[in-house]
Amino acid sequence: MTFGKIGFACGLAVALSACSSLQSLDPNAAVSAGATLFKAATLSDSDIVAVSNDACKASDAQSKVAASSSAYGKRLTKVMSGFGDMTLNGQKIDYKVYETSDINAWAMGNGCVRVYSGLMDKMSDDELRGVIGHEMGHVALGHSKKAMQTAYTVSAARTAAGATGNSMASALSTSQLGDLTEKFINAQFSQSQESAADDYSFDLLKKKGMNRAGLVTAFQKLAEMDGGQSSMLSSHPSSPSRAQHIQNRIKKEG
Repeated sequence: MTFGKIGFACGLAVALSACSSLQSLDPNAAVSAGATLFKAATLSDSDIVAVSNDACKASDAQSKVAASSSAYGKRLTKVMSGFGDMTLNGQKIDYKVYETSDINAWAMGNGCVRVYSGLMDKMSDDELRGVIGHEMGHVALGHSKKAMQTAYTVSAARTAAGATGNSMASALSTSQLGDLTEKFINAQFSQSQESAADDYSFDLLKKKGMNRAGLVTAFQKLAEMDGGQSSMLSSHPSSPSRAQHIQNRIKKEG
């Protein structure tokens, strides 16, 4: 996922599609809807963890998850061992492989990290660490929280009339939770956010004593691939310049 643009609109950071749905609600329902959408726009870190837990479970249920004892599972364990016992957003990292030809990887605010086998087939271990570090950077830097707020706002608006409970995800039907999950996984971030996540990955690799050149070659490979294969590729139009930026940092910092 990742590497693109997300924005807010219509007052309380409500997307236009969400605003349209509110106009069709009766006054009492609109009050409930407004409360729910306010929650969506002001999700706390604990809310993000709760919603991410459900979203990650929904994604796992719809995907073919490789067994930890499989070749893919064992390789990802080896790759992730380079990060040591670090946490993500204060949460223990839970990593798994999705067996699919898609080229993608993403992370959520509950420590959920998912890597697609299609990406693993294209990347070396060092390159995978660079990409995974980038995805974790979006979480650590708060980019994923904003993306989740936007995805939740739109999804919550569709069932806002019944959203009277305290659980953030309880307002969503199973299909809408799936819709939220898909929107988040395919979220795109701004160029400044992408650059910040690149630098986060570089700094993390350096701190952990891992090969930073893997981040360079990962971008170079992405640049060579067909941009239509996945959301990750289609949202990486400037991979060559990003590879050069990391290469310059390596030369400068040694």
